Amino acid sequence: MIILENDCLDIRCPEVHDHAWCGIEFQRTLRIPDDGEDHFLPPGLGCFPLRHLDDYAERLPGEWLSRGGVIMPMFQAEALWIGFDADSYPFAIKIATGKICALTGESWVDHLNTDPQDYLVLPEQPWLDGYCVEKGIVRQFVAMPLGEGYTAEEQLQGAAQHGGLQIVAYPMKRERYEKMSKEIGQDDYLASYPEMDMGLAPGGRMQQEIYEDPYGLDAWDQRHPSRCFVTIANSVQWMAITGERPPIKPPTARDYTDAGLPWFDYYDADAKAVSGSDVLKNLKSVKQTGEAKGGAPLPENESIGVSRVVSLQDTRGRKVREYAAGEAVDS
Repeated sequence: MIILENDCLDIRCPEVHDHAWCGIEFQRTLRIPDDGEDHFLPPGLGCFPLRHLDDYAERLPGEWLSRGGVIMPMFQAEALWIGFDADSYPFAIKIATGKICALTGESWVDHLNTDPQDYLVLPEQPWLDGYCVEKGIVRQFVAMPLGEGYTAEEQLQGAAQHGGLQIVAYPMKRERYEKMSKEIGQDDYLASYPEMDMGLAPGGRMQQEIYEDPYGLDAWDQRHPSRCFVTIANSVQWMAITGERPPIKPPTARDYTDAGLPWFDYYDADAKAVSGSDVLKNLKSVKQTGEAKGGAPLPENESIGVSRVVSLQDTRGRKVREYAAGEAVDS
């Protein structure tokens, strides 16, 4: 089951094990320049607000209601990254945008595949910032309107049908978890109505590895999945539906860098990275699609020089990508 709590998705599988829990959050972040360069990881600027779709049933299109799940607001050309919390129980997580797998570029299927691997493994994977286009490289998730050809869904399927984000989580099998826990001598294994609907499109290039499954396909309990559809509303839709104002736009990458605030680099020396998807590698970025259409869809997209980079190593604890308290940047 999935519970919405404090703008995070709590995934709980008590039918599998009392410890089978993980958390997923959607972090507001800087949109990195879409300039062909490989950038460091941007910070988290706080969670996007999430609301139950069913609470606003009378204001929603029937198609949205049929999906269920939650709704969150994003400005056009705003970026996000997905954070995972699973310190004590391993999970396999599938992430798709517009029913397109963010790791392989293949159409959504309701099971796990290993050739190529179409899922993330928690707690090994602390976050996902975009589409896995090469080994060690992702293209940032950037919100764009459906129907204009920018999203991964439209580029690969030729139609704007779904939009949003799709998530399914599979806990490790109980017997596998208990055997592993016994072997290491502990109870917990410590290894996170306007005209346009919105989808996610590939933005700038970023250094980030997607790690191979160290447990094997047979470790995952595919009989007990938890699923959630995250509908993305633009700012005007969000206000019309919820009556709330969306968060203010985040600072630009230039504002943030000029203020001397840190970017991040992360690696796990013991984990192997997947190769990246040839399908996703051929996607056009938002900038490239806009230029082909004769437009410039990304405001303030100039390249930046980063002088402050904080290195984060795997500690099997909660990784933090927020700028330090007391540091501020004008928005």
